Amino acid sequence: MILSWRRRRAARGAGKTRDMADRNGVAELAIPINFRCPISLDLMKDPVTLSTGITYDRENIERWIESGNNTCPITNRLITNQDPTPNHAIRKVIQSWCVENKSYGVDRIPTPRIPVSSVEVAGILGGVEAAVRRGDGGGCLELVGKVKAMAAESERNRRRVVASGAGRALSETFEAFSDTSTGSSAPMHCQQLDEFVFFEEQRNLGTEELWFSSPSEGCFSKKSPLLGEILSTLTLMLPLDEEAKSRLGSFSSLNSMVWFLQNGDLSGRRTAILVMKDVVSLDQEKLDALIKIEGAMEALVKLVREPICVQTTKASLSIVYNMVASSMPSPNNDVARKFVDMGLVSLLLETVVGSERGVSELALVVLDELCGCDEGREKAYDNALTVPVLVKKILRVSDLATEFSVSVLWKLSKSERKGEEGGGEGSDVFVVEALQVGAFQKLLLLLQVGCGEETKEKASELLKLLNLFRDKLECIDSMDFKHLKRPF
Repeated sequence: MILSWRRRRAARGAGKTRDMADRNGVAELAIPINFRCPISLDLMKDPVTLSTGITYDRENIERWIESGNNTCPITNRLITNQDPTPNHAIRKVIQSWCVENKSYGVDRIPTPRIPVSSVEVAGILGGVEAAVRRGDGGGCLELVGKVKAMAAESERNRRRVVASGAGRALSETFEAFSDTSTGSSAPMHCQQLDEFVFFEEQRNLGTEELWFSSPSEGCFSKKSPLLGEILSTLTLMLPLDEEAKSRLGSFSSLNSMVWFLQNGDLSGRRTAILVMKDVVSLDQEKLDALIKIEGAMEALVKLVREPICVQTTKASLSIVYNMVASSMPSPNNDVARKFVDMGLVSLLLETVVGSERGVSELALVVLDELCGCDEGREKAYDNALTVPVLVKKILRVSDLATEFSVSVLWKLSKSERKGEEGGGEGSDVFVVEALQVGAFQKLLLLLQVGCGEETKEKASELLKLLNLFRDKLECIDSMDFKHLKRPF
């Protein structure tokens, strides 16, 4: 009897729940089969039809094609046209169905913007190349702006612009106009450029916005809007292909980028350093060319001293590291010595103290390279932050930061610091200071927790050096690793 009553009550409760669900629009709604994408089986938001006659959601079928497939997933027939046709009829029917079922919580799919086609992009890039041949700076600027707008609109458009060879075309344009800036032969004559500059200055007089700082800066500053727009567009296409890097890695192109690092506004410096990093990374020939450009090293250090954003700081440190590392096998590393003379050692130590993880890691990597030369070690010895910062970063930031902190400590401890009379007291002073700030405890714990083989060897050597002075000194008990989780 009681069981029967409970069943009836449960049934009444279930019926009441269903009624409430229906009134609130929460009831499950079946999507018509012809509204579903055959790939994902979800409601199509941007239906497109292939040359085989089958309709898919654009995002799904483009992902299918970009994965290397050239056949229709349903019919297995060859896709003759890689650009699917928008199916406006089925989209409108789906939108009407969404509106009719609004009470069930169905949102109307928005009308999608038609993505750019390969033909459209190719036409604009062809116009850019023609404008370069004519020396038409104004035409180039306008067309590059269109390419940038396309690439910035959506990820789909960006991929289409990149696939159409925009990186190559824009890098060729950048090199061509950079050649005229550095005095090389190029398609644009200064007279044509001056006419373009005059027109643009007149156009902007109403807003008191002149594009160029002064006539004394010559043809280069006059072309800075065009070159800056190209760099800004290229940052949307990173990483660039090898052909584009080859063009941008020429002496004239690198010289133009350095000019932006020295004279550009925040946006110009940011785009220039991001493109430069992608171009010169791990390329010895391009690094050598960059080193020879006057003011390049100073501009890189300035970006670290006056950071714009995390990306630019990382890019600058990465380039500095590659420049120093590529020249380090030489016993007298002029590149490292120049950076040291610019105060980079002290700047790196300050950067390690107050920066986020990625920047701190790169700063320690560069510092480790600079301490490979005598001048770098001398500057490190003279800086009061060196020992406390390096010991502090062990087991605090990341495994990479720990590795290079130990490496720098090892180099400085092993190096003999000769005084005026040829004594070796300097290294003892460094070791004693490291011991006093808790280096012994940190290194001992590092060996217990575990680390790479090379780091383990350096840590073991450091412990042997520190142990010589342990009985004579009162060490500070470091609490940095109090809450460290051990793997045992």
